[in-house]
Amino acid sequence: MRTATRRGLIVLSLSLLCSAGLMGEMARPEGQGGIPPEVVAEYVYAIVQADRTLYTTHVVERMQELGVTAATEQWKKQGTLPLPAQMLLMTGEAVQGQGTSLRIRLTSLWPINKANGPADDFERAGLERVAKEPQKPYAGIVSQGDRRMFKAIYADRAITKACVECHNGHSLSNKRDLKLNDVMGAIVISFPSR
Repeated sequence: MRTATRRGLIVLSLSLLCSAGLMGEMARPEGQGGIPPEVVAEYVYAIVQADRTLYTTHVVERMQELGVTAATEQWKKQGTLPLPAQMLLMTGEAVQGQGTSLRIRLTSLWPINKANGPADDFERAGLERVAKEPQKPYAGIVSQGDRRMFKAIYADRAITKACVECHNGHSLSNKRDLKLNDVMGAIVISFPSR
């Protein structure tokens, strides 16, 4: 199981690195040729969301249903699987560790881990928007010091009963009334903009 989890992380990381290569060479504002940053963000999001959904449904839920193992916060100590949120955060760290300027993270208006709250006013506005209109990302260019970053915020939904049970039952959760397909927060994808 650990090999399958690592293999999934490696495949996702390699896919994201290929997408990051596209960003460095071809992601430019409209009118300057190349792939628009909105399209690059959609590509990256499609990979992240597919991996997240597959890991949650085909690994976490399946192993729990079969009674093999569970996903827990203390997965390293307990010899269990990482929670889907932890897996996505580790993927973001692995991508960042490759030296790319691509960033992938989770955020929420109701974070269980305070570090996953909105990083800025743009993210807060994006979280509020995707909570109301989850089918449409919130995107734009933000300045971070002397850098311009394209940032896209996509709704992160409770796709399985495991998501709902974890968030509703967690002692640090500020929102305990989630139902399947409710917006729990967002996946944020950002990279430099020219």
